[in-house]
Amino acid sequence: MDTSVVTLSSKYQVVIPRRIREAAGLRTGSSFEVIFYDNRIELIPLRPLRALKGVFEGIDTVVTREPDRRSSSACSSASSISV
Repeated sequence: MDTSVVTLSSKYQVVIPRRIREAAGLRTGSSFEVIFYDNRIELIPLRPLRALKGVFEGIDTVVTREPDRRSSSACSSASSISV
């Protein structure tokens, strides 16, 4: 974890140190979500959805279904029941 001490200006601004900006890939105009949690302030960079492309590459997306959910015939037979 990289830490630095920064000072709050009279306009309530802080400067994010260069090595942290570069490591996080921040640029001028970057937007953040600001969270106050457990007596600390967190800045979460907002990234466009396109930046997430490929983030889950190789993840197993197979979903194991319950036995009664495996076939579509269970749904069609339930819809044919008359009341």
